[in-house]
Amino acid sequence: MIIEAYKDEYQDGIIQLIVGIQRSEFNLDITADDQPDLMNIHNFYVTGKGNFWVAVDNDQVVGTISLLDIGDDTVALRKMFVAESHRGKDKGVANQLLTTAFDWAEANQLKAIYLGTTSKFLAAHRFYEKNGFSEIMKSALPERFPMMAVDTKFYKRECSE
Repeated sequence: MIIEAYKDEYQDGIIQLIVGIQRSEFNLDITADDQPDLMNIHNFYVTGKGNFWVAVDNDQVVGTISLLDIGDDTVALRKMFVAESHRGKDKGVANQLLTTAFDWAEANQLKAIYLGTTSKFLAAHRFYEKNGFSEIMKSALPERFPMMAVDTKFYKRECSE
């Protein structure tokens, strides 16, 4: 398994992974059309201090993570998804994806990483908290934070100065 920066050749696999998890596992009424960022990943995420990474195993997309530049040396963590077959501490895919994002944040001298998630992603809440994120009130989010309709829980992680 490798983790690499976004390439157009992965777009279809990314959409299948993300929408599949959202709809099948969490019964969210969301489609690819509801997420225009997925149709233009390069221009949406790979700008400023943002980026998008893909975990690939045997030419199949098995994980994603992105950092969206929201200004003032801050980013929003978005689109962190791992295929069910590649989840778990023993697989380490989620940790590798998050480490990649943290390394990027440090190299780009970011101040903080924010994220929003649904209350349904209980395992994700524990994962974020174990990795230095603290829950915050919606009112504490930066003005440019990209709110999703399904977001009900919010987190912040300070980056090293």
